[in-house]
Parts: sequence; structure tokens; C-alpha cells
Amino acid sequence: MPDYRRLWVPGGTYFFTVNLADRSRRLLVDNIDALHMGVASVRVAHPFETVAWCVLPDHLHVVWTLPRGDDDFATRWMLIKAQFSRRIESGERLSASRCKHRERGIWQRRFWEHMIRDERDLRNHIDYIHFNPVKHGMVARVADWPYSSFHRFVRQGRLPADWTG
Repeated sequence: MPDYRRLWVPGGTYFFTVNLADRSRRLLVDNIDALHMGVASVRVAHPFETVAWCVLPDHLHVVWTLPRGDDDFATRWMLIKAQFSRRIESGERLSASRCKHRERGIWQRRFWEHMIRDERDLRNHIDYIHFNPVKHGMVARVADWPYSSFHRFVRQGRLPADWTG
């Protein structure tokens, strides 16, 4: 097993990738309201700022900024995954390990995180997030994907509506 270490920085800004266990499913966009409710519910007790995000059928990318003095993104993800899982119907395939641990088979157990280091790193990750539906062939133009903070960036005048054509 690799010696993987997370970087815990209180008040840090992080990029995350979170995947479904079964990447062929469309659970996230088919149940987008359940995801929004789960995030909103967790945010009440464990606040964070969503800088940018994009939800695709089988995974999501997001940049969060945690409150000053708080570095506990892992609990937030655990709770968001649990909230989402409780809000949708069961029926996913369960491995023996998932059954043993009494887990649903919705999410990959781990997630990818990267601490944002500076403004350039932040811009690069926001661009990556917003372009992701085009990269995956979901749409031809970034503006055509509804499950993205790109639309908020356009409303705020931070990006043009025809960004990347």
C-alpha cells in the first residue's frame, strides 16, 4: 500500500475529486437535488465556502475554502457522502467488503485532494473544473453544462458566457 499522506492546512483552499464506485452510473446528475441537500445540510454544522464546482454523472470536482483554524475536510466528505446515500434509493451492487462494513456501494472510499498553493494554481483548477464536461464529451460548450459553478462565474462577470467557445 502506498504511503499516502494528506496535507492538512487550517483555513486552506483545496481541490477535490470524488468518484462513484460504479463509474458507469449517472447517480450524481440524476439525483442532483439529493447532492445539493446533502451539501447544504453538512455546511450548516461544518461550514466551508464552495469556490467552484462541477458535477458530472459519475464524479465531481470542487474547490473549497475551509474556515480559519479548521482543516477537517475528511469529515465533511464523509458526511456529504452519507447524506447523499440516505437520500437515494438502494439497489447498487455490493461487494463482500461493503456488506461486511455495512456500507452502501455508491462512493469510492477515497477521494483526491490537492491543496491550492497560490492564485495561479487556483485559476488553473477552476478552469479545469469548468472545462471538465467538455473534456468528457458531455457537451460541446462549457455554458451548455447545467451542473457547474461556471454559470455563477458568468453572472458575477468573472468569466464571459462564451468562455472557451
